[in-house]
Amino acid sequence: MRIGAHISIAGGVSKSVGRAKAAGCEAVQIFSGNPRGWKVKPFDPEELKMFHLLCQQEDIRPVIVHAPYLINLSAPDETIYRKSMIAFRNELERADQLGADGFVIHVGHHLGEGKEAGIRKMAESLRESIENIPELKTRILLENTAGEGTSLGHRFEYIAEIMERSGVGEKLYLCFDTCHGYAAGYDIATVRGLDETMEEIDRLIGLDRLRVVHFNDTKFGLSTRRDRHEHIGQGKMGLAGMRRIARYPALQDKTFILETPKDTPESDLRNIALLKSFRLPEKDITEL
Repeated sequence: MRIGAHISIAGGVSKSVGRAKAAGCEAVQIFSGNPRGWKVKPFDPEELKMFHLLCQQEDIRPVIVHAPYLINLSAPDETIYRKSMIAFRNELERADQLGADGFVIHVGHHLGEGKEAGIRKMAESLRESIENIPELKTRILLENTAGEGTSLGHRFEYIAEIMERSGVGEKLYLCFDTCHGYAAGYDIATVRGLDETMEEIDRLIGLDRLRVVHFNDTKFGLSTRRDRHEHIGQGKMGLAGMRRIARYPALQDKTFILETPKDTPESDLRNIALLKSFRLPEKDITEL
């Protein structure tokens, strides 16, 4: 298990590495640009070079890039859909420039068109995008959602169907968000619920395709479909529930990324230290 957090790139992408190291990160997740806008500036070549150098020097790996919020690959509105497709391709190319291991994107919103139409469009979007970038090295990770509004990604059977329908499922992977999963109705805070959830993921998608865990507690309860992250152990899943997830045998080879609140400059440091305290000792992992 390698542990990291979502880190700001303010002032230049290379600045994120120093911030990650200061917070105790071993891995890092970033946006490649403005997460709330369609347009991004090309990377400065010197910034890119410095980013790669610092990641190597500080042993920050893997690098995960998160998609901007505006992208909706299931959008029924043609203008938004085309903008999303262009932005998605651009973001994937930028992730490759950063040497990112993974690119996380939420499964889209059907916005009233219905689940079947949304799943079909999401699958087609992924197929078209992947076929148009045959040289892509960064893995695309579909993130489960809390189920707010017309979201399509709150059930693993929907994500599995998108992967299958895309025709390029072997090039698609999973990012499992603990807050989203709990809010969507997966009772991962309990022994039985966690076992059943992991078994479902393995059956529908494959635990080998789960590459990243977004490790977040939640402000709201089970099945509320409300996406509000909380500090580790201070939410509805609680300290024991979060420790249970972190110590789950099948997750010991995954990258854990925190997206917890940044109330103070020390917030990431405190949450990362707590997660590290949950980590199984190396001798225990070899015995699993």
